[in-house]
Amino acid sequence: MSAIRGDRLRHLPQFLLPQRLLTRLIYRLARVRTSWFKDVLIRHFARRFRVKLDEALEPNPRAYPDFNAFFTRALKPGARPVAPGDRVACCPVDGAVSQIGFAEADTLLQAKGRSFSLTALLGGDAERARPFQGGAFATLYLSPRDYHRIHMPLAGRLREMVHIPGKLFSVSPLTTRMVPDLFARNERVAALFDTPAGPMALVLVGAINVASIETVWAGALTPPLGKTIRSWSYPPNGEGAVRLDKGAEMGRFNMGSTVILLFSRGAVRWEREIQPGATVRMGQRLGKGSKPAV
Repeated sequence: MSAIRGDRLRHLPQFLLPQRLLTRLIYRLARVRTSWFKDVLIRHFARRFRVKLDEALEPNPRAYPDFNAFFTRALKPGARPVAPGDRVACCPVDGAVSQIGFAEADTLLQAKGRSFSLTALLGGDAERARPFQGGAFATLYLSPRDYHRIHMPLAGRLREMVHIPGKLFSVSPLTTRMVPDLFARNERVAALFDTPAGPMALVLVGAINVASIETVWAGALTPPLGKTIRSWSYPPNGEGAVRLDKGAEMGRFNMGSTVILLFSRGAVRWEREIQPGATVRMGQRLGKGSKPAV
């Protein structure tokens, strides 16, 4: 009981912080190009979080024009091999598994004793959520030291993108345990694809200090943070059709957060060894499509 009270006390300041003001400040600081400032910031961050610069395409921290360019750095070719197979789902990010399993109808597990609504996660549209009810899901947490580009678990054609404004709570393991409906409350961008394993969604969840979420086809979706839900449709044969190969970059966090991966009922079987708390790397095998898409 004392541990629970301690967690609540540590978490309390998040409700008092000016989340949007702090996030705008971080956005500006991460893009300062004054050499001494950005070099000190990058050097301190790399040392504090033990960043593996030998994996980076550009290993020299001074070569980055600003902190954000360093934070969203590319990796060397071959640093993250992609698991082969048209219906083998690979991990979209470097990070840790927060939760993995299967939805109970419209309900996803957030943490022990906490769950949240799939429909709410996808912006409150029941039709948008229907294909994923009872389906496979994986919640993947990116720590500050992780690689922060997001890649395709399977080849896919983009059907819809939705930006859902919201709060900017931290998505740390502590906050995940303490804040009800965290992932359905925070700002997020959902991208829905058709894949060889059927419908797939990647939900990019924002957090405090996540000053921008972007996709390769639309650029930065935030800022501005906004107050109303926005959605974009992508007809299969239209001028703006988007098709991405398996393993291709689809977006990035400008500062770190969480990705939730969704598949439809019966579409994917997760690998048994992928359990909550497991460390994962982009490209590794997460599961396999159990049947071809209809």
